[in-house]
Amino acid sequence: MVEIWLPYGDTEVCVRVPAGNVLDVIEPKKVGGAQNPQEEIRNALKKPLATPSIADLAKPGAKVTIVLKDSGVSTNRMILSALIEELESSGVREGDVTVLVAYDPFKAISSKQVSTVLSTEAFKIMRHSCSDHGTYVGKTSRGTEIFLNRIFIEADVKILAGPVEPHPIAGYSGGRELIVPGVARIDSINKVFQLGLDNKAVMGNLKDNPVHEEMTEAANLADVDFAVSIVRNDVFDVVKAFAGDFNKAFWEAVKFAEEIYKVPVENRADVVFVSPGGSAFDSTLQEAVTCLYGALKVSKRKKNIVLVAECSSGCGDEEFIETASKFADLKDLRRDLKKKFSIPKFMAYRLLSVLQESNVLIVSAMPNYYVSHVFKMKIARTANEAFRLSLGAIGSRGKFSFIPKGCLTIPFMKT
Repeated sequence: MVEIWLPYGDTEVCVRVPAGNVLDVIEPKKVGGAQNPQEEIRNALKKPLATPSIADLAKPGAKVTIVLKDSGVSTNRMILSALIEELESSGVREGDVTVLVAYDPFKAISSKQVSTVLSTEAFKIMRHSCSDHGTYVGKTSRGTEIFLNRIFIEADVKILAGPVEPHPIAGYSGGRELIVPGVARIDSINKVFQLGLDNKAVMGNLKDNPVHEEMTEAANLADVDFAVSIVRNDVFDVVKAFAGDFNKAFWEAVKFAEEIYKVPVENRADVVFVSPGGSAFDSTLQEAVTCLYGALKVSKRKKNIVLVAECSSGCGDEEFIETASKFADLKDLRRDLKKKFSIPKFMAYRLLSVLQESNVLIVSAMPNYYVSHVFKMKIARTANEAFRLSLGAIGSRGKFSFIPKGCLTIPFMKT
């Protein structure tokens, strides 16, 4: 027997599988964190890519706004510390620095989500509200009107900072994503994410991805001065930092991140067990479903998937549940999304799309009623029960793949 551990909320669950049934365990490349992550970030700031240094950009008396991704206390503390050091050496007072915590529609849905930025009296920290009026900065080539946070737009120096990691629609997070949705108004955000209905708008893909392209155009309109892009490993240790021009730093980070998160796979499995990756990704079903894309990519034609996600906060947004209850026909839901888009409704569309082409069995803490009646998924009480049920359905020689960190793993079939 082989014991395979899958993240589940704040803990892990074990699946005991005969060795002959294990096809593979698909996970990000094991990479150690930087020996001195703080120094790694400092060095990146001192050797900026394709742009002047912060010392050249920020002068005494300048109003500086830093847009920071809510990506964990440790990472955020190091980024802010390094940036404040550079700004102070330029003569900028901390009282002239504002930190805007970027809006993330894929995390804001969690009732447990709280700011992971440490409060301080030295400079102002606030969360961006996507419901604020915002300042108009122009239109993209597709005609999307972009409204952004007034404090950010009026700053003398505009800085973006955050990790570059797999993103369910934009391909990768970071860089331009800190503008839209990070500091954008909700109607601008919805117009950009509506392009996620395109089949190129998936995790790990930037080529011809309309969401990525629109985000980039919006960021160009924002006149960003400087950016810090961090690459972390699968346990969120800082591995590498890139800084300078927001586009250049982002693309260099993507190239590095792909070496960690993109995983080649030899053969398709009869059944794929996938966990989003624990409490950072499975607080609700609405968050957890973003990991299903990878499972679809490596499963055989019948597409049998076991989703192992605690979902301790339930299904998610009310609109997510209502949408799944209301729409039986995906074409009708797609038409509705083109008329009136929202992220919860879109995530329901993503889940229903998966359920239409695959058999999904779920192990979670959610009430059975919602799982079976609203989302029409089969239920197993434990991961081991899910294995036994799956094996019974496909036969004793069935092959299983396991993806322990589905929201950080981009599997692709070798050609």
